Amino acid sequence: MRAALERMEKDKGLDVLTAKMRRLVLGSYAALMAMMIYRGMQIEGDTGPLVPIIAFVLPLVLFLPSLIGRRPRGHAWLAFVSLLYFAQGVMVATLPGQGLRGVVEAVVSLALFAGCTGYARFRSRQLRGTANGS
Repeated sequence: MRAALERMEKDKGLDVLTAKMRRLVLGSYAALMAMMIYRGMQIEGDTGPLVPIIAFVLPLVLFLPSLIGRRPRGHAWLAFVSLLYFAQGVMVATLPGQGLRGVVEAVVSLALFAGCTGYARFRSRQLRGTANGS
C-alpha cells in the first residue's frame, strides 16, 4: 500500500492529490453536516430539535478551525471521529424503514474518513517538502 501511495505521489504530484483530497473532505463534511442537522430536526423532545441538532453536529463543528486552517493533524483526528458516524450509520441502517438513510450516512462518513486520511498524508508531506526547500 505504501509503495502504491508513493508511486501515486510521484505520478500525480502532491499538489494535485492534496487538492483532490481537500475537495473530498469539504464535500463529505458538508454532506454529513447537512445529514446530521436534518436528523436532529426529526427528533422531537421536550426542548425541541435544538438539543439533538447540537448533539449530532457539535463533534463536527469542533473540527472547523482545523479544516479552515488546513492542518493535517486536525484532519487526522476528524478521520477518527468520522468512524463514529460510520458506526451510527450502520446501526441506523439496521432499523426498519431507515436502511437507505443509514447506508448513505455510512458511505458519506467513509468518504470523509478516506479524504481526511489522504489529506493528512499528502498535506504533511507537502509541508515537509516546503520546509526542506524542495
